[in-house]
Amino acid sequence: MSTFARIAGLGHHVPDRVVTNDDLAALMDTSDAWIRERTGIVERRFVEDGTTCTDLAEVASRAAMVNAGWEPGEVDFIIFATLSPDLYFPGNGAILQHQLGLGPVGALDVRNQCSGFVYALSAADAYIRMGMARKVLVVGAEVHSRGLVFSDSGRDTAVIFGDGAAAACVEAVGPESGSRILRHALHADGKYARELCILKPGSASAPYVSNDHIEAGLTAPYMNGREVFRHAVTKFPAVIQEVLEAEGLEAADVDFLVPHQANLRITEAVRQRMGLPEDRVASNISHYGNTTAASIPLAFSEAVAEGKVKRGDLVCLAAFGAGFTWGASLLRY
Repeated sequence: MSTFARIAGLGHHVPDRVVTNDDLAALMDTSDAWIRERTGIVERRFVEDGTTCTDLAEVASRAAMVNAGWEPGEVDFIIFATLSPDLYFPGNGAILQHQLGLGPVGALDVRNQCSGFVYALSAADAYIRMGMARKVLVVGAEVHSRGLVFSDSGRDTAVIFGDGAAAACVEAVGPESGSRILRHALHADGKYARELCILKPGSASAPYVSNDHIEAGLTAPYMNGREVFRHAVTKFPAVIQEVLEAEGLEAADVDFLVPHQANLRITEAVRQRMGLPEDRVASNISHYGNTTAASIPLAFSEAVAEGKVKRGDLVCLAAFGAGFTWGASLLRY
């Protein structure tokens, strides 16, 4: 009998500390109006000293397991998507395994940035379908606030990103289940790798990192905003259409779309191209900013908690980001 996978439960967690646009305007040449107009962001969350990316992920994971009705000991694999790990290595997956008090289950880290959760979910789906696992914890979590430059030189990225985490419990089901993951489409084009990146630390040139690199801003995010926007507004609809067509479906069949929360203008452009009403498209960037690998599961988890998504709904998750990488997952929730 064929095995499929479904999302059995979701959970999310954000830090208590709220940082408004006015708070950032006190640190750099910007304003609430400037940030809102260009990004749609009003506020974001930042961690306090002593809180790690894995700490956020642990709270979100425990919430997801409660939502799914899982006991922690039932998890037999972890896939952790992040671009802001606690340590340069090892990855956060193994650290989360320890913090959750699990046995020596496998732990895989995914570094696909904004597309990280979609890539991670596809891996969990594949592991379950091939019989390697029965219950996989898929996590997206970020602590951006410690890597941003809060000055005029870092303004273009410092106003965009926030901290947060979310998790999905993905479990094996039979073909009779009306709740299951249907299909994924994943793409990459490394030609544009340096249009959205952090150059250091890295082994492309020696040394890995130096004081000169830090002073030159090479350890902070760089983004060619116009190039990212130009690609995102075309790649998002294209990859969504790709998974829909493969299942013989149309945009009108989608009950809820969860796009990566990169920029409100991008979300609106995608929504309009897909011909979907506002109440069928997730949008929480105004409150959290761009939480990268956490943004899709965070928006999805909130939508379920608020009753916007119900069991059996056709849901599409779509992402575009650094790499460039992009992808979509289609599922019956």
